[in-house]
Parts: sequence; structure tokens; C-alpha cells
Amino acid sequence: MRLTGDWLTDPRTTRVFDAVEGAGHRLYFVGGVVRNAAMGLAVTDIDLATDAPPEAVTKAAEAAGLKAVPTGVEHGTVTVVAEGLAHEITTFRRDLETDGRRAVVGFSTRLEDDAARRDFTINALYAGRDGVVVDPVGGLPDLAAKRVRFVGNAAARIEEDYLRILRYFRFHAFYADSGAGFDTDTMAAIASHAAGLDALSRERVGREVLRLLSADDPAPEVAAMGTAGVLARVLPGSDDKSLAPLIHLEAEIGADPEPIRRLAVLGGEGLADGLRLSRKEAGALADLRGAVAMGPGEMGYRLGAKAGRDALLVRAASLGGVPSADDLAAVERGAGQSFPVKAEDLMPALDGPALGAALKRLEAAWIESDFALPREALLAKG
Repeated sequence: MRLTGDWLTDPRTTRVFDAVEGAGHRLYFVGGVVRNAAMGLAVTDIDLATDAPPEAVTKAAEAAGLKAVPTGVEHGTVTVVAEGLAHEITTFRRDLETDGRRAVVGFSTRLEDDAARRDFTINALYAGRDGVVVDPVGGLPDLAAKRVRFVGNAAARIEEDYLRILRYFRFHAFYADSGAGFDTDTMAAIASHAAGLDALSRERVGREVLRLLSADDPAPEVAAMGTAGVLARVLPGSDDKSLAPLIHLEAEIGADPEPIRRLAVLGGEGLADGLRLSRKEAGALADLRGAVAMGPGEMGYRLGAKAGRDALLVRAASLGGVPSADDLAAVERGAGQSFPVKAEDLMPALDGPALGAALKRLEAAWIESDFALPREALLAKG
């Protein structure tokens, strides 16, 4: 297979190839850039692999007037910047030691060594500057079949890094034919190694879970995670029964995939800490879960139009309903409302806790009136 595209002939990338190959080394596009190009998807990050050690890459780049940044030099990675475009160049590697969380690597001059340590065959694809694909482990047939397959023995790859269990489900959601089901041997290897997930950092687990939930339809993969005993380890107390209905509702109203919305219907215990969610993500999750008892108008008023709509979807999926056009309109209307009573309107007659309680009571009455009670009527109630 020969790939084509503007990314392949970009003069900035050509300069990088000229620099490294001109110094006598081999250089290949690798991983996602090749996979996506072969699938006709957008190419974003430019990852490259070489037989040159990091210091040789740096020397060649600087000799050509390019900027070389030692972003991960201990792991063999140097980022070479050509006119603002970053190229992450990593030396061919082989694993010397693994413990299920991290690897000690050694550098190699063999592309085959580098391919053998990668996770999935579709990520072990290489291409030269001419676009000709080098496929040492059978990634192209898997790509054509929409199949995600571990390189070599699945259990061995998982034991090198247990995060690959979650990566398997994520890549399956994005690139595989979910309708074809899951390979039984792979699922058996995952189920027998699920306990290894407990040793991973919560940050790594959280990132993978959110990436999985950003797929168009991760419901089959999440269900398979439940069957394999993975879901209970990464989202203890969760239940995936409402995820597929939510995704159906999202499609019905044209809502983009949103990981936090989907996490809200999965539920579970201690999600914010367990997944190391950011403060913003944790707040959004708490808002969605807390809004289930609200009416559509209050959802929009409290959370805004987008989050209010998300809360409506979460509630509908959880209860087995469908949000009506009126409900969606109520969310939009609520988002545009502004409570007409201010604290100073009730002062100095009220202050402290009494003032707060009065404002809360009047706001509740205003919301219950569908935002119809004017300021004067509310103050008369005060």
C-alpha cells in the first residue's frame, strides 16, 4: 500500500526527513499517522520512528537548522520542530523489563524489534517518505477487516502494561466493527488479567475511560468490559444499562459525544477521585447527577443550555423516556432567565441566614411559576 496526502509532502516534514536520512539514518512515519491515513481519516500528530539514537537525531536536526527538544530522551524521543510543526521522533526500541505499569527499554536498530513491542497490529504500521507502508505484524489486513488485535500473544502484551486492557476497548470502539463481536481468546486474556488494572495510576485509568466514552458509540465495548470484570474495577458500582439508550437519544437530537454525560448515566462510587477528574469535570458530573430531580426549565436555569440539555438526556435515559420538544424548549428558555430579585431588595429588613433563606424561597417560587412571577409579586411574598 502506498499512502498519499498533504501531510506526506509537507515541506516542513520533508526537511526533517532530509536531515535525518541525510545523516545516514532510516526514518519512518509510525502508528496513528499511518493508521489514520490508511483509513482515510485526518492526520494530526506526526510521529516518526528511526534507527538513530536520540543524540544522533538531535545532531542531525540542529545541523539542518531545525529545533530539537528532548521531550522524552530517556525513552528515545526527541521532538524536532520545523517552522512550527512538531515531529515526535522515537528511536526503535525493545523492552528490557516490564512490570505491568512501565517498561525499561533499550534502543534498537531493527524496525522489527520496535513493532514487536507495540500494543496492536494497527498501531505497528510504518511508512517511508514515499508513502509505502511497511507492515511487519499484519496490521493492514486487520485494518481492512476492522479488527483490533494484539501484537503476538495478548496475555504477554497485557502483562507488559495493564493499561492495554482499556486501550483495547478504546481502539475497538473507534476502529473495529463492533457488530462482529469480540475475539474470545482476547476477552479471556483480558478477564484473567483484569486485576492488574488495580496497580495502575488513577490518572492513566481516568484518561483512558474518558477517551473511550468520547467514541461515537462505546456501548458495546462498555458492555464487554462488564462481562470481562473490567468495568467493576475501573468504575465500581456502575451500571451500563442506560448507556445504550443515552447514545440513541444523543443521535436522535444530534448531540455530540460527551464523556461526562455518559459517565453520569454509568454512575458508580467515587468517580471524581477514582478517575482523577479535573475540578471542572468533577463539577460537571456532580451537576448532571444532581439535576435529575429538576424540571427541564430549572435544568436550563441552573446549568445553562448545553449542560441543561445533557441533564435532560441523562434523566430520560435513566428513566427509559424520551425528552419531548417541549422539554428541550423549556431547557433553552430556562437558560435565558435571570432571577429578578437581588439581596439588596430584601435588606435591611433581612440579613444573614434569614436573608439567604428568603432568597432561596422566592427563587423556588419563581421557578415553580415557570419564571413568570415578576419582581414586584415576588417582593410582596418576601
